[in-house]
Amino acid sequence: MEAAVEEADTESDLDAVESDLDDVEADIEAADLPESDEDEEDEDEEDDERTREELESRVTELRETIESQRGPYAEDVVETVEGAKTTITETRWTDEGEDEVAEAVERFLDDAGDTLSETFAVKNDGADSDTGNEAATDGGDAQEDVDDEDDADEHAELVAALDDVIESIETHDLDPDEDEETVADLLDAAEGLADDLDDAEEWDDLTVREKLTVEGFYDVLSSENRKDYPPEWNAIKIYEKRGEPEPILRGLEMFGSEFMEEHCIESLKRLGAPAAFDAMEQRAQKRDKAPIAALGKIGDDRALDTLHEYIEGDSDPGLQKVTLKALGEIGSEDSTQPVADRLVADNETVRSNAARALGLIGDARAIDPLADVIDEDDSNSVRASAAWALNQIGTESALDAARDHADDRSYLVQTEAEKAEDAMADDGDTTETPA
Repeated sequence: MEAAVEEADTESDLDAVESDLDDVEADIEAADLPESDEDEEDEDEEDDERTREELESRVTELRETIESQRGPYAEDVVETVEGAKTTITETRWTDEGEDEVAEAVERFLDDAGDTLSETFAVKNDGADSDTGNEAATDGGDAQEDVDDEDDADEHAELVAALDDVIESIETHDLDPDEDEETVADLLDAAEGLADDLDDAEEWDDLTVREKLTVEGFYDVLSSENRKDYPPEWNAIKIYEKRGEPEPILRGLEMFGSEFMEEHCIESLKRLGAPAAFDAMEQRAQKRDKAPIAALGKIGDDRALDTLHEYIEGDSDPGLQKVTLKALGEIGSEDSTQPVADRLVADNETVRSNAARALGLIGDARAIDPLADVIDEDDSNSVRASAAWALNQIGTESALDAARDHADDRSYLVQTEAEKAEDAMADDGDTTETPA
């Protein structure tokens, strides 16, 4: 059997040997060979077991040898080229990488054409790819969309050329025996294409600073405004001053430095840009205080479910303080009850921030709970916050509840009561003034 495998020259020869090997394997399975018995120490039975194992192992080795001698097949070439197509279209390449990919495809087309005695070429629609590549470094969103479209068009042209080769291979109906050399040459060319694509520069091969440079992140820097180190920090300040959150968000996504991430979040918080909501909400899921504060500045009601959860119970007063402020800044009346529940928290800072948050929300339903705080809370700072909140709500009932404490023991509460009295007096004057 070993000799038959070695002498097999064609696919049909290998098929015949494999058929004979099937018969041998069936004979081994059917043979009345003793099976091993763990309870017996019979030497002959152990020899028989080893013989069965050796035969089965040898059959396996022969099958592997047969498989190694088969092919190559035209299907192998097609499969490799299809894989190259997927790599081209699904990989983000750098400008240099795009050129390397195009050159790799051109080489493959030449090699395949020589082997099949045909001519294959990338059909160019006349667009100036060099111009597109140069423009890819300006970093603008609109330009980036254009560049992506240009890359997709160029990739489509490369893929179409590879499809032409695949179609030609399938049309030739290459036989693994008669056309063995042709198939082998095509497979070598296809594997060379795959290797060249592996070597081409991908976007992920670049460092963070190289990526940001390509995207134009540093274009705002000049010798006149380059004041701080690292330059990323300086660029963020400029983008914040310009009111442009997108480059800051891109930096936040790419920076691996906690220092820079903190500065990005602070800038986004000061901007209060709606575009930053998703990034801040995602980070707020980790109970990070800075993103929570930024959500308050953004003022999007979608953050409420997450933030309400963070003010439950009496754990982590620091987190509750930041969250209550954020809820107040968002200003949704959906937060009135959850925030009002914190007026009886154990921590007086939490109670004070809850009162102020209710003032920012401005819901009249909070008037009675806030008035109760002034009457019953032991902390003057909490009581002062409740009086302040009543002034912020500003309805007649709220102002009336606040001004009742003009003789309060706390100077801060007295001050808020006087403000309420003045506000009601001003409202009265306005009402009495004839139109």
